Amino acid sequence: MAAIVNRVTALVPKLAQPVARYGQSKLSRFWYFARVELRPPMPSEFGQVQQGVQQILKSAATGGWRNLTVKQFGLNTLVGLEVMFWFYIGECIGRGSIIGYRPGRSEGIPAPYKYFM
Repeated sequence: MAAIVNRVTALVPKLAQPVARYGQSKLSRFWYFARVELRPPMPSEFGQVQQGVQQILKSAATGGWRNLTVKQFGLNTLVGLEVMFWFYIGECIGRGSIIGYRPGRSEGIPAPYKYFM
């Protein structure tokens, strides 16, 4: 039994080093993109968002959406579906269930505890 433990303890550092090296490169790449993509918008970027929304509304009103390529249309559709799905997932989390709200259980129960009763 002691020989097996000695072999395993000698083998673990040899296996862990390549795994750590591989994971470190992937983790550094993740943090590089996370700093850029996952940060909240800066106040200076709100003007760009407003211009983008105005451009979308103008395109919808003038029929500019008809001039999109299939690739652009597909990407826009996927982004819209992603936003819709995240909304529905947030609703399910907020409700506390997938099926629906639980009416009749919240009378006289303080708000933080009504979902646990």
